[in-house]
Amino acid sequence: MAKIKLTKNEQKVQKDALKMYQRYLPTLTLKKQQLQTEIRTIDAKAKEVRAKRKQLEKEFDEWISVFGEAEAFKPGMVTVKNIKKGVGNIAGVVIPVYEGADFSRGDYDLYETPLWIDMAADRMEKALSLDLEAEVLDEQVRLLSQELRTTTQRVNLFEKVKIPETKANIKKISVYLGDEQVAAVVRSKISKKKLQAASDAKKEALQ
Repeated sequence: MAKIKLTKNEQKVQKDALKMYQRYLPTLTLKKQQLQTEIRTIDAKAKEVRAKRKQLEKEFDEWISVFGEAEAFKPGMVTVKNIKKGVGNIAGVVIPVYEGADFSRGDYDLYETPLWIDMAADRMEKALSLDLEAEVLDEQVRLLSQELRTTTQRVNLFEKVKIPETKANIKKISVYLGDEQVAAVVRSKISKKKLQAASDAKKEALQ
């Protein structure tokens, strides 16, 4: 605990600080709860997106195996050309928002490749889109988790350090000022008695 001045001015400074901490603590606590809720929601959504991706891949493999020409489709036939991202804001944190993507398809001979290749490419685009969406959701969780750590540290600082410390300072100053007031009264009474005794002695000397 830092050394403080035992004065009325310092007492006011400490009381003002306590009011500030007590005013901001509920806001920080609410922000912490909001971040925790949002992180859980986004994390659940990311798992849901990955589950869709896994199911799509399973259906894709089964679908291709029906044609018996799985080697005809190569993953490189579909590539990501451009990722579209917007900007969102949660509890004051700027986050990326997935808004889709543009894909490009490799050149392939329409006469030499099976008819289902285009349909397979469409499915591959959906799979890649789900991967990209999950990655953006992961980034959202990372950014919000970072803010949550900072907010939690501030809540703990106010709740466990600053508020108790300031209350202790106010109590210490109040006790000291109270003792000083009592001592001043005692000194005043002693001084009055001495003056009275001196006055009485002077009167007796004159008689």
